[in-house]
Amino acid sequence: MVIRHHDTANGIRSGEKQRTCIIGGVKRFRLAALLVVTLLLGACARKNIENKDAIRQAVVEYLSSRQAQTGLDMSTMDVNVTAMAFERDTARATVEFRVKNGDAGMQLNYTLDRKGDQWVVQPKADNAQGHGAVLPGNDKAPGELPPGHPSIPVSPKQ
Repeated sequence: MVIRHHDTANGIRSGEKQRTCIIGGVKRFRLAALLVVTLLLGACARKNIENKDAIRQAVVEYLSSRQAQTGLDMSTMDVNVTAMAFERDTARATVEFRVKNGDAGMQLNYTLDRKGDQWVVQPKADNAQGHGAVLPGNDKAPGELPPGHPSIPVSPKQ
């Protein structure tokens, strides 16, 4: 026969009190472990930016920021990423540019670096040549303007 002692203050037997205490401790430990794992996964997780939209956005932002130097208005261009390859924190992409509602276009190759959760275009060297290729449909002679383009006055040579 087992005799149990009563905790007269709480009306709980001592064996039940000990079991309740152990179960409460296990529950708190599980909750703390779950919280730690969630925080670690959140800190280590990186957004997946290995896609055409992320590369397209980076190229458009890069060219828009250089509009003063290039004179290129990105709102007049259709931009399409035609090929891409990823290696760690570097991406290589082939991007096609076409004039909206026109046939003229070209392709350029870009190298991008991952900076946090976005791609950043690596600037090309000033003396770099041969970055792009003219796409079919641009059979105009050099200096010839597309149909409907306003004429550009020729300035005399000095």
